[in-house]
Amino acid sequence: RGGSTETGRALKYILHKGFPGGRNSSVPEVLIIISDGKSQGRTAMPAMQVKERHIIVFAVGIKFPRWEELHVLASEPPERHLLFAGDADDAANGLYSTLSDPVCTATAPGCKVESHPCERRTLETVKELAGNYVCWKGSKQPNAVQASLCPFIRWKRVLIKHPSRCFRTVCPDPCDSQPCQNGGTCVPEGLDRYHCLCVLGYRADIHCAAKLSLECSVDLLFLMDSSAGVTLEGFLRFKAFLKRFLQAVVGQDSPMSVGVAQYDDDVKIPIELGQHKDAFSLMKSIDALNFSGGRTLTGRALQYIAQHGFRSTPAFADVQDDLPRVLVLLTDSKSQDSVAEATKYAKDQNLFLIGVGSSFMRAELTTVTGNPQQTIVYSDPQDLFNRIPELQRKICSVGSPEGCQAQSLDLAFAMDASSGVGLGNFLRLRSFVRSSCLHFIINRDVTQIALVIYGSKARTVFALDTHTSNSAVLQAIDQVPFLGDSASAGSALVHVYSDVMTVQKGARPGVNKVVVLLTNGGGMRDAVLPAQQLRHNGIFVFVVVIGDAERDTLLRVAGSPSYLVHVSSYEDLQYYQGLIIERICEEARSPVNLCKPNPCMNRGVCILGPGSYRCECHGWEGPHCETRVLRGDSPRSPALPPHSRVQWSPRGLQHFSRALQHSKR
Repeated sequence: RGGSTETGRALKYILHKGFPGGRNSSVPEVLIIISDGKSQGRTAMPAMQVKERHIIVFAVGIKFPRWEELHVLASEPPERHLLFAGDADDAANGLYSTLSDPVCTATAPGCKVESHPCERRTLETVKELAGNYVCWKGSKQPNAVQASLCPFIRWKRVLIKHPSRCFRTVCPDPCDSQPCQNGGTCVPEGLDRYHCLCVLGYRADIHCAAKLSLECSVDLLFLMDSSAGVTLEGFLRFKAFLKRFLQAVVGQDSPMSVGVAQYDDDVKIPIELGQHKDAFSLMKSIDALNFSGGRTLTGRALQYIAQHGFRSTPAFADVQDDLPRVLVLLTDSKSQDSVAEATKYAKDQNLFLIGVGSSFMRAELTTVTGNPQQTIVYSDPQDLFNRIPELQRKICSVGSPEGCQAQSLDLAFAMDASSGVGLGNFLRLRSFVRSSCLHFIINRDVTQIALVIYGSKARTVFALDTHTSNSAVLQAIDQVPFLGDSASAGSALVHVYSDVMTVQKGARPGVNKVVVLLTNGGGMRDAVLPAQQLRHNGIFVFVVVIGDAERDTLLRVAGSPSYLVHVSSYEDLQYYQGLIIERICEEARSPVNLCKPNPCMNRGVCILGPGSYRCECHGWEGPHCETRVLRGDSPRSPALPPHSRVQWSPRGLQHFSRALQHSKR
């Protein structure tokens, strides 16, 4: 309201009027004075009269108060009734403390009043000698003056601190017991309640407890960068990440075995695979890991781990040798040696590689893993810990029978090896096919893969039934030659239809079939009709084109925009691998027509039955019309007439087809 500070008059008003609306004398009366303590009138006498009326007086100073006056105003003891509004929390807590005892009796259980040193502050104006100046004074002699030095005084505002003791109510914090796990932040709600703010990956539980689980059986080895390039801080960050990840996913009944290696110039495996059977001893061993600080020889480390990291010894004979083997590389420093050969060797040993590092390591980690989908990059240290669920999913993507890996599939890659692609880009295509094969379990029962290369003519590098393991397929891809002549995508698709996706070449009836055509867009005009024929026979055709190409023709070959993937450059092809694999897997899960493509050879007619099919043969016999009927043959049993009508279920037919192919060999 403005005006002067008349605290004395305000107290006289309270003495005269009392507390308007107040209750009887059994209810304590409390007066709270909020002032800077700089009253223009006298306050001592009115303050004494107020206290004689048994009114409890709190004096709350604002700005830089005159504490002497506030001491006069406040009730005894002043340290419990004198507060400072500059610290709002302190003032409110002090008011609560004093009112709780003796005015209020409802003190929260467990709370107690404690004293602690505190400080009162005030701002006062004081005189300060700034120096001297020459001044002229009168003299006893007539008509004369005397020169002298006179003091120069200036006024200065000084912050004065008064040590004191304060009494405050202290209540137990519900967060004192640290109820939030795995880096969660405890937020109190009153005196006895709280809630936890959990980091990503632990929000399923109110206490941020681990809800993740590696419900997959794998041999898991972490390879941690301990070189000077990653720095001590980065090494400790990786240790913390490793501990938090394992605390989240490793339970008492975890089906996996874990090992930890670290490297710089040298490679050490301080925690052998399967050495620890409980999380507590594993955490102690991780705590004991020390930073070394040598050169960053990632290639050498990968080579060593591929040779020695997953060996089973008699001491760990209970470790299952046939479990998927997963190697997780943790690095934040560019390798000072080549990683290409070591990475190739590791993959030839059927190691599933996952790379974890900061965003500037993306390119090198992709080179190591061969697949951006197996690379985890983080933007800042906290973001690293947010990647725990993502790492868990990637680890179990190799060990659990989920998604595409559990689907039976006959898959053929048709790869452009013409001069229009060029040798350098051909090698990139070959690398892409190689890394794509790592997404599938290759054997007779799950996924079969064939590879066709083409220029003006098509050539089968290996058929669907040629290789029965991932390592064999990878080795065969590494030997694929560059052709270098003109391109004819049509001849490649015709070749796939007539010489690859057939029963005699290993194609399995009752299994979805997919062709992935990798091209630069050249030689596509003759591919429209062969692509239509493949689709008509139940074979899905994906067209992956790199660079500029005529979109209308490509769409006619693909049949639909959803089966056409356009990539701007060969360098960017790797970033589309996840999308392409996902689309292939979608088709692998689609319903199957047992008669498409026609499993009957030599113009036999496929006739569908309930959950099966049969072949009607003319001049041929056998389940697939594979044996010619010669003149003069002895009469056949009525159970097998010349027009064979044997019914086959898809699984039984797969086993028969394998037996037939082996007998031909």
